[in-house]
Amino acid sequence: MLHTDIPNRLDVEALATTREPGCVSIYLPAGNLPAEADQAKILLKNLLRTAVDQLVAVDTPAALVSAITESVEELIGDRDFWRYQSTSLAVFVTATSRTSYRLPSVLVSAVEVSDRFYIKPLLRAVTFPQAALVLALAQNSVRLIEISADQAANRLDIEDLPEDVADAVGLESVRGRSAESNNRGGRVQGDEGHKVRMREYAQAIVKAVRPTALGTSRPMILAGAEPLVSIYRSVSTHPRLTEAVISGNPEERSDEQLAAAARPILDALYAAELDDIKERFGTNAAHGRAVTDLTDIARAATGNAIDTLLFDMDHSVSGSIDETSGAITFDDEDDAINYGVVDEIVRRALLSGAKVFAVRQDDVPGGGGVAAMVRFPS
Repeated sequence: MLHTDIPNRLDVEALATTREPGCVSIYLPAGNLPAEADQAKILLKNLLRTAVDQLVAVDTPAALVSAITESVEELIGDRDFWRYQSTSLAVFVTATSRTSYRLPSVLVSAVEVSDRFYIKPLLRAVTFPQAALVLALAQNSVRLIEISADQAANRLDIEDLPEDVADAVGLESVRGRSAESNNRGGRVQGDEGHKVRMREYAQAIVKAVRPTALGTSRPMILAGAEPLVSIYRSVSTHPRLTEAVISGNPEERSDEQLAAAARPILDALYAAELDDIKERFGTNAAHGRAVTDLTDIARAATGNAIDTLLFDMDHSVSGSIDETSGAITFDDEDDAINYGVVDEIVRRALLSGAKVFAVRQDDVPGGGGVAAMVRFPS
């Protein structure tokens, strides 16, 4: 099984606010197989060498270079760390700190050195992460399954999750049609009584999964049949419970089969979100509240004027942006001084509270690498 630790927005913002000499950002493909881990360690060594060369080229103090080198080499030598990897690895290191994330997204190898971290590729993992929870509901069983784009389905161990309807209501069986007392002291029987028991079952499931479900921004997809699916939906408190359902008896499908059925639902969910963003962009553009020119976007980001930013994760422009005016100074190539214009626009927009989306180039309005909806007409 692959292991991930996807950052949330606060994690990304913490990286975005770091400003000190010798911020090294490294991205590389990884994997959980021993051979993949060995290749990743070799690649990380090579990327570290590139970072060190850039630091030395601008006369970085030897003590700072040595501290960064030792920190990354310590990570390379951590056997336990390399036993548990995901599709890609992101490492952020300074002379005094090191942070790493194991990511399900497929990322190309890259190394950036500046006085701030390079966060643009990291945001791809949190924009449309292709991760969800699948709650498989049946009267005789319930499972909570964690899925992502590049991992095997992972069944979660949830404390106090009822085994079935009878377990939830404290009865040996709920199949009979005889009258039973409900939890308010009344009498229920037949189909009415069975629906009451299913509602109590659903409420017990909601209570059990709440700590896990509310601790993540991932959508939840229900797998099951009526009337249990509708009963669960009526008592659920999950903010991202999808309308789409994996219909049928989930007991007839494995965890992997449920994960496979969930992925098209996720694709449709994220496609709809992106279509909505692009439609709003068109509306905003008609009212002078959308820009696609890089220099205009840089000024808007500097003035905290961006509401929503879309950018091509692979689009790179070397240079820097003036802290006050937002004017761009372009450079011919990367070094340990410049930090990448697009990444800096993303950083400023993120820290001003804007919504930022890493998308494919074809999904960026205007055909460029960056587009922005602004808070007031330009």
